[in-house]
Amino acid sequence: MSTQTLQTKNPATEEQLNTFELLSKDEALQKVEQCHKSFLDWRETPIAERAKLVKKLGETLQKHKDSLAELMNREMGKLLEEGKQEVDLCSSICEYTAEHGPRELQDENHPLEGGGRALVTHQPIGVIFGIQPWNFPIYQVIRYTAPNLVAGNGVLLKHAANVWGMAEKLEELAKEAGLPEGIFLHLKIDHDVAESVIKHKRVRGVTFTGSSAAGRKIAKKAAKALKKTVLELGSNDAYIVLADAELDKTIEACSMGRFNNAGQTCVAAKRFIVVESIYEEFKKRFVAAAKEVETAPMARQDLREKLHEQVKESIQRGATCLLGGEIPEGAGFFYPPTLLENVKPGMPAYDEELFGPVASLIKAKDAEDAMRIANDSVFGLGGGIFSADKGKAIEMARKYFDTGMVNINAYHLAQPNLPFGGVKNSGYGREHGGHGIREFINTKSIMIG
Repeated sequence: MSTQTLQTKNPATEEQLNTFELLSKDEALQKVEQCHKSFLDWRETPIAERAKLVKKLGETLQKHKDSLAELMNREMGKLLEEGKQEVDLCSSICEYTAEHGPRELQDENHPLEGGGRALVTHQPIGVIFGIQPWNFPIYQVIRYTAPNLVAGNGVLLKHAANVWGMAEKLEELAKEAGLPEGIFLHLKIDHDVAESVIKHKRVRGVTFTGSSAAGRKIAKKAAKALKKTVLELGSNDAYIVLADAELDKTIEACSMGRFNNAGQTCVAAKRFIVVESIYEEFKKRFVAAAKEVETAPMARQDLREKLHEQVKESIQRGATCLLGGEIPEGAGFFYPPTLLENVKPGMPAYDEELFGPVASLIKAKDAEDAMRIANDSVFGLGGGIFSADKGKAIEMARKYFDTGMVNINAYHLAQPNLPFGGVKNSGYGREHGGHGIREFINTKSIMIG
């Protein structure tokens, strides 16, 4: 049987980069066994030592920051400065997890009714299989790898095929940091082999980041094998702008939230719901800000084609294009900053995730109407509220915003100490902080008479 190969391409130039050979099913399952064998020793390693090595991994990423940013730029088009910021975030995750993980996983003592005591202990469960996307090719890996390694689990990675160079590099840097051979392995496999990995008896949990459609398929396969899953899926995040918002700060945050990483961020700002009293002023300023944005190329040609079809369909259904909306000539998978208004239900720009530099402007009557529109979505990952009345914004965020995360008067990406995840079609489970480190452990009760 001939070996399957895959070629990667520079999205800015369309030049061929690398050719990779896919693992056969048998080869992949051998790596699963290798990771499990390493796990059996790793779980016996004191948690302080595991944490020390994870911290060292973060330091190793920093050491190679420039070359990692350059690799991201070549493989998926990320701007160099954005790539360096991603490495910084990953180093922070490693440091935070190394410092706080041991405390989160400490044994707990409880009295038993009638005498005696109980011990609640948090123990590793085995090999965790991560299926990760290309848009943050280091962060998506580190955010589940760091907590699982500190917890004592083994880690497998199926990365998106267009960033397999990064997957190889991360495995190399894990070894450089001193992590044991086999405790972190990447698998160059297709979807069919990935299904076999999910079903393998040594794999105890599956974590996935990607589209809602793919998440459903993976969750179904994992559930059939009774494997726990964490899913961080798509979204169509709404950013509400109220009448008392400070517009200079609001426009800056909204522009960053929509166009950072060429708009290819699950927790990006996507729908901008503005109360009618300031709608025209917001629109004028947002268009002006978008004209000044320099975006990177989109990661692949098919992604740009899908985005453009969503834009065209939205316009055909009545949306107005204020800026952009056309594929530029020349090499590379670039797409211009694009703003659509008169966006209504039934349009892709309202109902679907537009994974690229396209913003949807929606007019609301008042704050209550804005929140209704924001929650009128099958998704629920993140969102935002801009208002001078922080108390009111916090109340809206706490009680009414049907999402896993909310920004107020700012745009933030992930924070190492805060839970990250969504509700509805945006998935379930949490990453980061104490919540993330306990997703794939066995919380065991030991009752002592």
